[in-house]
Amino acid sequence: MENHLILEKLNRLEKLIIGSAKEILTVEDLINYTGYKRSYIYKLVHNNVIPFSKPNGKSLFFEKTEIDAWLLQNKNQSDSQIENLATEYINKSRKK
Repeated sequence: MENHLILEKLNRLEKLIIGSAKEILTVEDLINYTGYKRSYIYKLVHNNVIPFSKPNGKSLFFEKTEIDAWLLQNKNQSDSQIENLATEYINKSRKK
């Protein structure tokens, strides 16, 4: 049982390493890259939420840089980042 888990983890690591070198990802690569389930990825594609290409009308492909940008959209700043921006703004306003 334990050997099976170790082999499973090694396979996942191998897929991640190979997938990280790719610029164009397949659905399987995207599953490994994001950790999302296959059904969720297809739902995102169906609803045109995630950027994808379908050159032959069948296979789906994803550009890694577009996926990274999509994953990082709607980024929230931490309280300390907001405080720093507020301090910078106040300091600039005082200098005027």
